[in-house]
Amino acid sequence: MNKINIYVLTFFLSLAGVSIYAQNNRSQVVITSGQDNNVFFHTIERGQTVYAIATMYGVTPDDIYRLNPDSKEGIKAGATLKIPQRDIVGGTAKKQDGNYIFHTIQPKETLYSLSIRYTVPATAIVKANPGLSTSTFTIGKTIRIPATQVEDLPTTELKTVTKEIEYTVQKKETMYRICRKFNISSYELIKLNPKLKEGVKAGMTIKIPVQAEENMTTEPATTMLSERDVNALLSEPKSIERVNSVKVALLLPFMTNEAIPSTETQRFIEYYEGFLLAVDSLKNTGCSIDLSVYDTGNGTKKLKEILKEDALKNANLIIGAVQNDQIGPVAEFAQKNNIKYVIPFTSKNDDVLSNAYVYQVNTPHSYLYAKAAQGGCDLFAEDNIILLNIRDGKDKTEFIKAFKAEMKQRQIPFTEINYNAETLTADVDTLLRTDKRNVIVPTSGTLEALNKIKSPLRMLAETKPECGLTLFGYPEWQTYTRDCLEDFYALNTYIYSNFYADNLSKEVADFYTKYKNWYSKNLINIFPKYGILGFDTGMFFIGAINKYGSNFENNLDKIHYQGVQTGFDFHRVNNWGGFINTNIFIVHYQSDFNVTRNEVR
Repeated sequence: MNKINIYVLTFFLSLAGVSIYAQNNRSQVVITSGQDNNVFFHTIERGQTVYAIATMYGVTPDDIYRLNPDSKEGIKAGATLKIPQRDIVGGTAKKQDGNYIFHTIQPKETLYSLSIRYTVPATAIVKANPGLSTSTFTIGKTIRIPATQVEDLPTTELKTVTKEIEYTVQKKETMYRICRKFNISSYELIKLNPKLKEGVKAGMTIKIPVQAEENMTTEPATTMLSERDVNALLSEPKSIERVNSVKVALLLPFMTNEAIPSTETQRFIEYYEGFLLAVDSLKNTGCSIDLSVYDTGNGTKKLKEILKEDALKNANLIIGAVQNDQIGPVAEFAQKNNIKYVIPFTSKNDDVLSNAYVYQVNTPHSYLYAKAAQGGCDLFAEDNIILLNIRDGKDKTEFIKAFKAEMKQRQIPFTEINYNAETLTADVDTLLRTDKRNVIVPTSGTLEALNKIKSPLRMLAETKPECGLTLFGYPEWQTYTRDCLEDFYALNTYIYSNFYADNLSKEVADFYTKYKNWYSKNLINIFPKYGILGFDTGMFFIGAINKYGSNFENNLDKIHYQGVQTGFDFHRVNNWGGFINTNIFIVHYQSDFNVTRNEVR
């Protein structure tokens, strides 16, 4: 098979198969309800942090702490926070956020009632909240209310209009007196009342033209919808936007100026190579793909030139960019041009919080820990859980904090002990029970910490099999299998991870073989494996667009791709933001030497 030269700058591959007042061309929403209009409420969801919530609403963590002093000690899912409304005209929001205020949906409120309350077209509210539907327009959810341009709203002005009134002629009244009384001409009077040509008689009923001032409302060009039609916008079915050929742009730092590619560059090259294997696999199913590959280099200099290319505006999908100073401009470009944008590497980026076109593959740590805590409690709710504190300076503080909070919320009892090399066996032995499993959770994920405890725990497991000793650990443990695989089996070990490739499975073996045949080399031994990550992201996203169109987000629940290393479970972070991959695996090294991988949903 032909080898592919990856040192390219650009590579093209086609495969067949409220009232509004204008201010500086913007508008300011004025609310007249009796509620506190300076704050709204946010219901905390699993994995959210104060920093993320503040960023989501364009305020600072200190703003939230000021209104919610207890939040300094921590927040928990299900609780509510007061959030200050930002200054929507001179606010601190990013440029692409526009001018909005936020509204927390109250009982009995409808899309129509909010449109009336804020004097904002319902279609503008729906457009500002791409995630809004009948299932997300619920009590306690927050939505954005746009400060709509004046010309988009009905306008009211005072106008002089002519009306007709009926008048009964009094005794001795003449046409002259009537005309003088109502300040009209005889011509106007006779025009409305032709019978007056025969003379004016007392008791006659005649029409009189009079002028009056009235407030006249001018509707916008768009047709105003009825209440029923407005509320129906939330359940309006979304048609699939089919594409004949999926246009994909891959943006990676190949660093072609390096004489010898650095370790980091080699990872991105491997990602690209894995991505090409996905393109080949999809081509073989009849999928037509137009792939453009760009070398972004470091910084934004080359990226700015790439984003000027007209061809990029026609892409259905952009994948890549590594550094935050690159990701921001690409996210803004994708939003402006209605292109789905996948961030495959970093878990630390804020664009997903306010950009509906962003998909973040690598789960942010706060979401990862919350989901792992949930999975751990689901598994071990009926067991004897023992937290083993190993203070090595690299402890898993945030996960342990989330795990404890989840156990306390579910009223699952647990015990904590401190690691002592001389007394560890005895300390654990005194806590073991025979009527349930005994689950040891070390507070450090390092190999050094694992080496300290694995032998004493194995001895206990072998001498007291009736206790069902079990170990619960961390993603990085899968990189320790060369030294610890037998221990994992012996200790019935579970780990959580957002990436896991089972080297003993047929799927992984087949991928390794194909990669070796194409590129005459093995994958780099790192976690996660970038080649497989490239393959999985290509298979998922290109496959999604091929089957469900460029607006595949409306069918995410129907996409069931079983990744070789990566699972995909995307959830929108709010009604106006993008999607975060919240999938994690629970990997079980069973005592019968089998390994299972299950998703936590």
